[in-house]
Amino acid sequence: MKQNILERFLRYVKVDTMSEFGIDKIPSTDKQWILANQIVEELNRIGLSDVTIDEHCYIMATLPSNIDKKVPVIGFVAHIDTSPDFKADKVNPKIWENYHGGELQLNAEHNIVLRPIEFPELADVKGHTLITTDGTTLLGADDKAGVTEIVSAMEYLLAHSEIKHGTIRICFTPDEEVGRGADLFDVAKFGAEWAYTMDGSSLGELEYENFNAAYALVKVQGKSVHPGYAKDKMINANSLAADFIRNMPLAEVPEKTAGYEGFYHLNNMKATVDAAELMYIIRDHDKEKFEVRKKFFVEQVELFNQKYKGAFSADIKDQYYNMREKVEPVMHIVELANKAMLELGIKPIVKPIRGGTDGSRLSYMDLPCPNIFAGGMNFHGRYEYVSLEVMELATKVIVKIAENLAKL
Repeated sequence: MKQNILERFLRYVKVDTMSEFGIDKIPSTDKQWILANQIVEELNRIGLSDVTIDEHCYIMATLPSNIDKKVPVIGFVAHIDTSPDFKADKVNPKIWENYHGGELQLNAEHNIVLRPIEFPELADVKGHTLITTDGTTLLGADDKAGVTEIVSAMEYLLAHSEIKHGTIRICFTPDEEVGRGADLFDVAKFGAEWAYTMDGSSLGELEYENFNAAYALVKVQGKSVHPGYAKDKMINANSLAADFIRNMPLAEVPEKTAGYEGFYHLNNMKATVDAAELMYIIRDHDKEKFEVRKKFFVEQVELFNQKYKGAFSADIKDQYYNMREKVEPVMHIVELANKAMLELGIKPIVKPIRGGTDGSRLSYMDLPCPNIFAGGMNFHGRYEYVSLEVMELATKVIVKIAENLAKL
C-alpha cells in the first residue's frame, strides 16, 4: 500500500491544478481538467463503477457493496485544485527517507531550509518518509494527499474482497481553494447519507466544527493628479487604504489568534493613487460573534466613507457556516471515524477547523460531512510537507470506516 500511495501522490502533485479567484466559471482554470481526466482514467482502470466527470470537472465514482444486508451509503470527498496563494507549476517533490528530526535544506541555491525550530510539528514525524517541496513551489498535499488516500483505499478494498463493506461513493471537486468547491456539487446524484472530507492536516485530526466565513471587498476611490500640482487636489487612495488597515483591530488577525478566536484578515490588496481594493476575510466559530464582526466591519467602512467624503465602499458576502449545527444531530458519523482511528492505534484529535472545507458547505446541503486528517502540513507555501506513513494511516482509516460500518 505504501509504495502505491507514494507513486500515486507524486504523479498527482506534478500536475499544476492551481485555481484562481474572481473567475466566473467552474473550474476557474482549465489546467484542472488535466489531472481530473487522468484520475477518471485511473478510477476506471482500478475497477470502480459509475465513473463520471461532468461539465464542471466534478468526478464521481462508486465502490459497490459486497454484502447482502442493507448498509448506509457513505462518501469520501477531496479536492483536486491547489491554492492560488503560492506558485504551483513545476512542482519538484523531494523525498527524505527515515527523517532524522533536524533541519532539511530544501534549496541550497536560495538557502531555503525547513527548520524544526520554526515548525515544531516536525518532531512528530521523526523516522518517517517525508515528501517536501524543493523550496520554489507549494507541494499540493492540500488536497492531493486526500485524493491519493481515497483512490488508494478504493483500490485496496477492490483487491481485498474479504473486507466487507457497503456501497461507497467518492467525489473529487474543483475550485475548493477559491471557495467554490461545493457550488455545483450534485448531492442527489452523489446519493450518500453522509460523507467525510479527507482534507485535514496532522495525524488524528477529526473535525466537525469550522469557522463561519465571509469575505469583504473594500474599494477606495482616490483622485490622481500630477504630484507637482497636487496641493489640495490629489486624493491618494494608497494613503486612505493604509489608514483603514491601521484602524482595524490589530490583535484580531490570524497570526495572533488560535482555537476558537475569530479574526479579520487582509488577504490581498492592490492600490494606486487613483484607486485601491482591499480583500478581507472575516472568520468566527460563534455565529453571534460572526454577525457582530460583520456589523463592525460595515461600521468601519461607513466611518471612513464619512471621513473621506464618499471614497469608501464595500461588498460583504457570506461564504460558509459552522458545520457543527448540521453534524451534532448525527454524531454517530463522527463516532464511526473516531472508533476507526482508535482501532488503528491513532489518538483522535477532535478540534475546530481554523478554516473551512467543502464539508462545511456540503453539510448545509443536507450531506453531513466531518473532516479527517490527510497528513499535509504548512499548506499554501514553500514549506509544505507530508509524511508517507501518515498518508498510509489516513488510507487505512477510510478502509476501517467502511469495514466497521458493515458490521453494525
